[in-house]
Amino acid sequence: MIADARGHAHADAAGNAVPTRPVKIRPTGHGGARRSRAWRLALLGLAAATLVFLCLASLLLGARHVALPTVVDALFSYDATSAEHIIIRDYRLPRTLLALLCGAAFGVSGALIQAATRNPLADPGILGVNAGAAFFVTLAVGMFGVHAIESYLWFALAGAISVTLLVYAAASQGRDGATPLRLVLSGVALSAVLGGIASSVMLLDPQTFDALRSWSIGSVAGRGMAVVRAVAPFIICGLVLALGMARPLDALALGDDLSRSLGADVIRTRFLVVIAVTLLSGAATAAAGPIGFVGLMVPHAVRWFSGPDQRRIIAYTLLCAPSLLLLADIVGRLVLFPSELEVGIVTAFIGAPVLILLARRTKARGL
Repeated sequence: MIADARGHAHADAAGNAVPTRPVKIRPTGHGGARRSRAWRLALLGLAAATLVFLCLASLLLGARHVALPTVVDALFSYDATSAEHIIIRDYRLPRTLLALLCGAAFGVSGALIQAATRNPLADPGILGVNAGAAFFVTLAVGMFGVHAIESYLWFALAGAISVTLLVYAAASQGRDGATPLRLVLSGVALSAVLGGIASSVMLLDPQTFDALRSWSIGSVAGRGMAVVRAVAPFIICGLVLALGMARPLDALALGDDLSRSLGADVIRTRFLVVIAVTLLSGAATAAAGPIGFVGLMVPHAVRWFSGPDQRRIIAYTLLCAPSLLLLADIVGRLVLFPSELEVGIVTAFIGAPVLILLARRTKARGL
């Protein structure tokens, strides 16, 4: 005998009654979706709280530790005769703000390029951003004698934009336009050429090498508010453009053919992604140098709890990437106390093992 959904017993083929237990039918609804949404919001709140805590720690910790009341006084009741107030306002505040901006820029640009190329191991540097910035800065220092960060900042930004547009133009040749494969190959090829030229110039001119050593490693130390004000408009514009590209990137994840059948403009989407990545990564590289692994690690990690929705990925990355860069900067200040370790070195120590782990566990697709 077979029981129906209500638990009623039926006779078997011989006519014998077979005892059955009622089958419980769980009501369908949106409870699971609500719990999932609440869980994601809780994680988002935790990420925001962590970012606020690290910002405060960045103002407090360093070669000279400062008490919290002193930090509050330095921010809201500045005394130009106080050494601690000068440390907070002139050194640590610009450093913290720059780490916030550059972390968000590197992280979100990594999320964009991974979505556009459908490659979870992609990095903003594959578009030639770092190579273009480094090449133009090398020319500025070696040929024009520019040494101040505020001066060669514009050379780095111009190099990042110029080389990225050149990469996109080279990849756009052909019937299908700038496909992920062409973008990656064009970026890697041009980066190799420009990187070789820049390295040759630095090796032949020791003064140029000394001037670029700190910038090429990647650091947010020693930058004033002038640098923050210079790069902030570019990064903010790039972040706004990135948030607007979330839905088109969700369609692009389905593949070019299916995206076109759904009405998405694949060429326009990739072009806008290239512009956003150039603004974000170009400005951040110009200010802090080519800091690696942030744009690779953070977007890949947040997918574990955000899912494939690009809006969630960008939102989580916007909070987690600055947290990672701030944490790396704080660790760099303390690990060799009272000396400091550049943030680019710390992120490399963290990122290299993570990259090996991702390469072993993840199969890069989309190329």
